[in-house]
Amino acid sequence: MTNNSHQSPAITRARARRSDERTETAQQDADTTVSDETTRSAESTETVRCPECESTQLITDDERGETVCADCGLVVDEDSIDRGPEWRAFDSAERDQKSRVGAPTTNLMHDKGLSTNIGWQDKDAYGNSLSSTQRQKMQRLRTWNERFRTRDSKERNLKQALGEVDRMASALGLPENVRETASVIYRRALDEELLPGRSIEGVATASLYAAARQAGTPRSLDEITNVSRVGRDEIARTYRYVVRELKLQIKPADPEQYVPRFASDLDLSDEAERRARQLLRSAKEQGVHSGKSPVGLAAAAVYAASLLINEKVTQKEVSSVANISEVTIRNRYHELLEAEEQLSTA
Repeated sequence: MTNNSHQSPAITRARARRSDERTETAQQDADTTVSDETTRSAESTETVRCPECESTQLITDDERGETVCADCGLVVDEDSIDRGPEWRAFDSAERDQKSRVGAPTTNLMHDKGLSTNIGWQDKDAYGNSLSSTQRQKMQRLRTWNERFRTRDSKERNLKQALGEVDRMASALGLPENVRETASVIYRRALDEELLPGRSIEGVATASLYAAARQAGTPRSLDEITNVSRVGRDEIARTYRYVVRELKLQIKPADPEQYVPRFASDLDLSDEAERRARQLLRSAKEQGVHSGKSPVGLAAAAVYAASLLINEKVTQKEVSSVANISEVTIRNRYHELLEAEEQLSTA
């Protein structure tokens, strides 16, 4: 008892010192927090000031995506991100009708992109690998999800056909609007029951061929055949049938539409491209283009233009790019030059 009574004042003083130290540490932490908040506040204040006149009167123009100083007119920030929707609504009913979540629908997918996709990576949201039990569960979910996405024969047909359209369009370098148009044409053919007795690949290829011509980015039948899984005769036959039954309005291919692609593949200058277009216009005025392949006329015009401006390319190079014979190039080449000569002397 005596020892405990002698130690109690020392223990009390030690406890008091520890309490004082904790209080001092807490005060320092509080001061540091206040200092950090003051610094952040000062930094945020600096960012909203005009760098020209130090004014804080900044106006945000959402229509132009700019932040402008109201005092001196300086554009402080431009190209700001518009986080709003891409559509406009003028009443609550229209707003409810147009509002949506997720990505926009697309005709490039058989379900228009409305179904759920389960990724193939066996990782969770934090990037951690899944356990073996979880991997087996996810694999079962993927299997059932794929079955639900293609529940009937029509959806399976669309999935296969649109995959073919996307594959061929990628190989031909066609833009996305052509793929969308080809998907719409195939959907119409499927709805109007034009597929019985014809292959899925044949109708898909014919749809892409028609869509490319409608969009003004035509590809020759030989180019389409090279990337398709069906033969040239079947593609031509199916194309004529689809165009006739769906009443598609497709103009004859213009030879000038092929010129930019051929000139680019041959690394010719803009002057050569303009000269080739001029040769084709002269041929149209003389009526030389009637009944002749537009691809052959375009290839011959590119070859003739390269010779006229001393950017010589061989007939073999043009033939490989345009996928036509050298004989065709030689014949059309002489016809184009004669047409221009007749037009100049008239």
